[in-house]
Amino acid sequence: MSPRRLHRGVAVAESLTWALLLLGMVLKYLTRTTDVVVSIGGGLHGFVFLTYLVTTVLVAVDGRWRAGTTLLGLGSAVLPFASIPFERWARRRDLVGERWRLPASPPGGPLERLVGALLARPLVSAAVTLVVLAVVFAVLLALGPPTRWFS
Repeated sequence: MSPRRLHRGVAVAESLTWALLLLGMVLKYLTRTTDVVVSIGGGLHGFVFLTYLVTTVLVAVDGRWRAGTTLLGLGSAVLPFASIPFERWARRRDLVGERWRLPASPPGGPLERLVGALLARPLVSAAVTLVVLAVVFAVLLALGPPTRWFS
């Protein structure tokens, strides 16, 4: 899968899960009808949010994005539906390629070497990444909502 297609797909999924979470919040807090959609939407959004962050870092390292562009991409996941405009902006500026650069060219620093190694074995890397994301997600679930982390 190309970086462009992967980044676009995960950006759309991140926005869709934002919509589900916001719908759940409306049902829970405004109409007071049910909170099950928040539970489902919150969990899905949390996992896809983490996936979007990892995907954005992979695409940024592969595309040699500047730090500010990478931070803008990561920050777009925090605002509802902002990942899609960011993805379109990055695509129009040709920041997200049709092919992965690192498996074909010699990587530079340690981060590029790591991403290059991951991209050289995409199926194994995807499986390992999903397991790591699941562990991180489980730890975050155990910690509870972010509003309780600092109280």
